Amino acid sequence: MAVSQTLADLGVTLPEVVPPVAAYLPAVVHGDLIYTSGQLPMTGGALPATGKVGGAVSADDAKGYARQSALNAIAAAAAAVGGVDRLTGVVKVVGFVASTPDFTGQPGVINGASELLGQVFGEAGRHARSAVAAPVLPLDSPVEVEVIFSYV
Repeated sequence: MAVSQTLADLGVTLPEVVPPVAAYLPAVVHGDLIYTSGQLPMTGGALPATGKVGGAVSADDAKGYARQSALNAIAAAAAAVGGVDRLTGVVKVVGFVASTPDFTGQPGVINGASELLGQVFGEAGRHARSAVAAPVLPLDSPVEVEVIFSYV
């Protein structure tokens, strides 16, 4: 099934590609892979929340932000190769969680991204992954997600 159809079946509309906030590209194609830059959970040009997970931001909310970051990554990758239906799978996800020192639930937060990618790409959405704590992320975002996609 085409990725665009799966997104429609899930009731998901891809967002506009988030413009870079510094000197980088949202995604770069190399061979048959697309590397996205770290994607924040921007919606409508703004972060839905700022702060640390385990503090001002709940783990449940952060999981939703990781999902939004993954959607932003899909949009960036699709724009780099001329359409979402050219994406064939997910190779690797790296998720960063701005956390309080005592918060250890980073893998559960980044599951928001991984679960969405699994829903969208099915078996081809299974991927290698890292979930890393960070003291602070750009714009004080609670999460940031990078994805490596395959494409044709």
